[in-house]
Amino acid sequence: MTVSETQDTAAAKTTPKPERLERPLPVSEKLLRMPVILPLITFLLILVIWEAGTRLFSVPSFVLPAPSRILGGFESVTAGRWMEHIWATLRVALIGYAVSFVISLPIAVGLAKSRLLSGAFYPLLVVIQSVPVVAVAPIIIVVLGTGDAPRVVITFMISFFPLVVSMTTGLAATPPELIELSRSLRAPSFREITQIRLPYATPYIFSGMKISITLSVIGAVVSEFVAAEKGIGYFIQFSTSMFKLPQAWAGLVILVVMSLVLFQLVSLAQRSSFPGHCRRDRNDELPDQQH
Repeated sequence: MTVSETQDTAAAKTTPKPERLERPLPVSEKLLRMPVILPLITFLLILVIWEAGTRLFSVPSFVLPAPSRILGGFESVTAGRWMEHIWATLRVALIGYAVSFVISLPIAVGLAKSRLLSGAFYPLLVVIQSVPVVAVAPIIIVVLGTGDAPRVVITFMISFFPLVVSMTTGLAATPPELIELSRSLRAPSFREITQIRLPYATPYIFSGMKISITLSVIGAVVSEFVAAEKGIGYFIQFSTSMFKLPQAWAGLVILVVMSLVLFQLVSLAQRSSFPGHCRRDRNDELPDQQH
């Protein structure tokens, strides 16, 4: 090899390779990486189409009020009255949700640990869930009166079943090797539940809690349709009976916002208490997004 060829080889080795220019992401990919912006744009687009359609086709407000009319429904009711109805519904929903959680956990533990209890009581839970709550609600009102107790019971009946199913599924999903290991070490049953079964059941429990918290709002509204003097459900029923449809739609918007806020609060509790589960769930979704 000549001196010139050696110099050319050395120069080729030392010459830096040109960096690869990253291609700019398309707009659709950028929107997918912003989980808040895309639903917001979609929601605003629906509102624009809704407003334009009702004005263009002169849709009567008692059939479908425009978003601007619904905004007027908000303004036609004082803030103090709104807060009174919101608190009445929120109070019943939260109490019924708390009662359903407290009762569901021991039942789920019993169903997960005993095949005998599971075979005896699980079909009964399915039968209870199959009974229309709207049909049973008047009977509950007659038995328990017109206070908060019947409304809490109705809310409990609607939000109870998803919690029991999710908790039982999570507690039964514990690897049997760990259960056998704990029993071979003669660990008490309480430690088996709290230190082995519950950590594995945490994602399932929070999934059921997210479903149940929205159902508790539905249960509170259903109970207010039957017998109540306050609450968003009562307000919607009263507004429709007086043909004040914009006010009824405004109450419906408040119910949607209430359900979304409660759902996000449960999600926030999961992320703050068990961040590892949330990170693992996001990592499991990454391959699907890349494909």
